[in-house]
Amino acid sequence: MVENNGAIRTLSVDIGGSGVKVLVLDITGKPLTQRARTETPQPAKPEAVIDAIAGLAATQGEFHRVSVGFPGVVRSGVTETAVNLNPDWIKFDLATALSNRLNKPVRVINDADMQGLGSISGKGVELVITLGTGFGSALFVDGKLVPNLEMGHHEFRKGETYEEQLGRATLEKVGEKKWNRRLEKAIASLEHLFNYDYLYIGGGEAVRVDLDLPPNVKIIPNITGLLGGIALWKD
Repeated sequence: MVENNGAIRTLSVDIGGSGVKVLVLDITGKPLTQRARTETPQPAKPEAVIDAIAGLAATQGEFHRVSVGFPGVVRSGVTETAVNLNPDWIKFDLATALSNRLNKPVRVINDADMQGLGSISGKGVELVITLGTGFGSALFVDGKLVPNLEMGHHEFRKGETYEEQLGRATLEKVGEKKWNRRLEKAIASLEHLFNYDYLYIGGGEAVRVDLDLPPNVKIIPNITGLLGGIALWKD
């Protein structure tokens, strides 16, 4: 499982509603390759997405293990929800299926959780939200993940969830100005709900945030969704 120089290389995979991305990391989490991306297959069924991952992996050179961020609840490598993909993902053993395909050990975690692992300081209460096809969330207390937080599907305002109010489809429908006003209200709501020390905002649509953010709120680059992959192997 090691190269001649003793370095373990991790293929990090980020599955999203619109794109699948991969990158190889060294043992410290530093990128060794250029990020590769392809459009998420439609319909986004497990076999098609695994085919896409395998195709991207073939462009990345040698790797010894695989970390996957998935947009839904994940338990022991099994995907339990997949609101923005396809119902076939419910109760699908992604870790085993992808391991068999790539012939490498695979660990799978929620995509917002993986983005958080690539972003947090590890001190105090830290909340991560991801703005993309949907609305992802991850909560950490002193660096420890609070598992299976699916805040995006909880009611936010006007009888709609965070995802319904702030997902990509709504952004395109209402425009950036109104979307940013909603996001500002969401930040205030989340601060009262979690009393976080720090809030990190990531995901593909974070580049469209146009707000004067409080000092304890930070925009994080989308690549952190891949950089967090190394943390899945820190036992």
